[in-house]
Amino acid sequence: MWRGLLLKGTTCLLQVSAQRFLHQRHFSSQCFSLLTNRSLHKLPGTPCIPRIKQTDFFLFNNLIRSYKKDAKSTVEFPLSPITVTDIKQYLRSKEIPFHDGYSCLHIPSIFIDPSTRKDSFSLFIDKTTGQFLCKDTLVEGSWEDLQDCLEVMQKEEQSSLSPHVLLGYPESPEEQEERERELREVQGIWSRSVTFTDVLEEEAQLIKTMFQITKISNATLKKFGVRLFKPTKSLVFPWFGGPDSSLKGIKLLSAQRVDAEKVVYNEATVPKCSSYFNLFGLALVNRMDSEVVVTGSELDALAVSQSTGLPSVALPRGVSCLPPALLPYLEQFKRVTLWLGGDIRSWEASKIFSRKLGLRRCTLVRPGEFQPCPLEALSQGKNLSRIVKASIPAAHKSIVSFKQLRDDVFGELMNTDQVAGVKWTRFPELNRILKGHRKGELTVFTGPTGSGKTTFISEFALDLCMQGVNTLWGSFEINNVRLAKTMLTQFAMQRLEENLEQYDFWADKFEELPLYFMTFHGQQNIKTVLDTMQHAVYLYDINHVIIDNLQFMMGQESLSVDKFAVQDHIIGMLRKFSTNSSCHVTLIIHPRKEEDDRELQTASIFGSAKASQEADNVLILQEKKLVTSPGRRSLQVTKNRFDGDVGIFPLDFIKSSLTFSTPIKGKQKLRKVAPKPESEAEVQEKGNDGPLKKDEGKKEKATKTVKTSQRPKEFHFIKSLTTWEK
Repeated sequence: MWRGLLLKGTTCLLQVSAQRFLHQRHFSSQCFSLLTNRSLHKLPGTPCIPRIKQTDFFLFNNLIRSYKKDAKSTVEFPLSPITVTDIKQYLRSKEIPFHDGYSCLHIPSIFIDPSTRKDSFSLFIDKTTGQFLCKDTLVEGSWEDLQDCLEVMQKEEQSSLSPHVLLGYPESPEEQEERERELREVQGIWSRSVTFTDVLEEEAQLIKTMFQITKISNATLKKFGVRLFKPTKSLVFPWFGGPDSSLKGIKLLSAQRVDAEKVVYNEATVPKCSSYFNLFGLALVNRMDSEVVVTGSELDALAVSQSTGLPSVALPRGVSCLPPALLPYLEQFKRVTLWLGGDIRSWEASKIFSRKLGLRRCTLVRPGEFQPCPLEALSQGKNLSRIVKASIPAAHKSIVSFKQLRDDVFGELMNTDQVAGVKWTRFPELNRILKGHRKGELTVFTGPTGSGKTTFISEFALDLCMQGVNTLWGSFEINNVRLAKTMLTQFAMQRLEENLEQYDFWADKFEELPLYFMTFHGQQNIKTVLDTMQHAVYLYDINHVIIDNLQFMMGQESLSVDKFAVQDHIIGMLRKFSTNSSCHVTLIIHPRKEEDDRELQTASIFGSAKASQEADNVLILQEKKLVTSPGRRSLQVTKNRFDGDVGIFPLDFIKSSLTFSTPIKGKQKLRKVAPKPESEAEVQEKGNDGPLKKDEGKKEKATKTVKTSQRPKEFHFIKSLTTWEK
């Protein structure tokens, strides 16, 4: 708890905006008395605050805000990884009984008097992170917090700690005001929304047609508490939680007609997405239920419940992530069926989430023509109970036959566009060559010094992050403030220093992106970096990790070890991580020193043998020196393991927005710098290979086709609450 904060400092992993817990974070008042000798009274935000001058109030306020964010982040991201063996050994040393669950250890709650808890194992400890949650009192915290509480109980010879004497983190006026505003907004929308039974039949049918839920009965909507917010014609899904099942938040789903045939559905949550931890439908689950169907949307949960009668819940952010804070609420089920949708992305998410939930109890509904998402299956009149019963086990053996792979192969052939991965919106030519961004691959990226590698790769990753790809940045060369400033400029596509009045608007939008940063800077040990990456994948289902760059992870190794052997070892570990974690890793490697007039090749990558062999994709940022400008850039794909396509296309650097784009047709060609004259030794060394290489160069140039496209338009946000256009 505070001990970890004081001794270990800040975390190795921070999000753009500090995450909030599912419930208020608590710690014991006895813990405060235990820690008073550790200068806790000197920390800002605690009850003992020294008198400060009015001139320093603004600075002090910022100090409190930054301290609180660090404190919360430290709890979520421990510096020293905890193993389930360590947790079990500690519990045995304290003579605390425990049950070994699927993803958590269960122990009797220490926040309930033993005479009243009836040996209920209601306190859950996450096996991976050590985070604990008491379902009876909703007290939660880190593994260090639990250790501190147990030490206090042992020292004071107490059998339990009362949850009524616990204290939460002191809130700043800004945070308190924001929390109260969100609560007022939730209550206001909920009070103004109406049930479908209170809506005219014609209007109700129109709304159901808009959201394609004509087969969902009013009784099912009432059972789950779904309402209609008339001002925006939006569906309202409630979040009931806590011991009293009070209203903690809402999600609104609105429809917007794009053209005559296409409708776009937008979601908005209150509180904001990073604080919204709802398992929709959990309030209807009985303590005796042993089977549940987990879906990717609230409408799918309605369809499953109505058709099968099974308990069904929906994840708060669909297939993008499964927050570990929700795992204790799924511990009671002996069978968990993951039916997250009917496409390849939902199938990949199902396999990833099953690892968190426990492979031996999870079954997966394989998407396909006859097994679409639950809502579509209900609309098509399919038997949802039969589909759930036919789900396949998530656990698999080390050796499989083609019979077991047959359906997977057919699914990839039928959904070739989805299998290709997430498409870039700012780099259409990259889609033409690589086809998309896929999980479980390793991309090696290189380019000349000063050519803009970090700037390009930040926009490369930002493009994907804006489409919901959970991204983790590991920048060892550039500090996170400068990197975030660059990405925010690329996000807003303008210089915000010249438009400071727009900063809060774009910063608020930028906070909502699933973007995280490691706080490493300078040389780091590869094991520490991998531990942090594994932790982030578990907590936030990271899909894309950027490492900038490889050379900064080699300095911590012994100088007596060959540097190429160290590099091969690091690349091998990153390759293994990307495959086992189903996470895409983009690795930036500096090239060897080449002549200015020569283009880089795959062989130009530093220690290229292992890097090019293990990589699925090799990208090179080429730069040609020009007389009239700093340089002309292009992106070359020299390796593409997915389908073998390679190629090159030009880039234009727009300094005002720090973005790259495909140049417009008809742009004036710039004269290249004349190459240096070759010496006689170099000519003799080339021998007869010179004309051959020249011919090959002409042939390669003739086969390259470069398409041009318009510059990417400025990114516009569509409001979540939109009115229905007839």
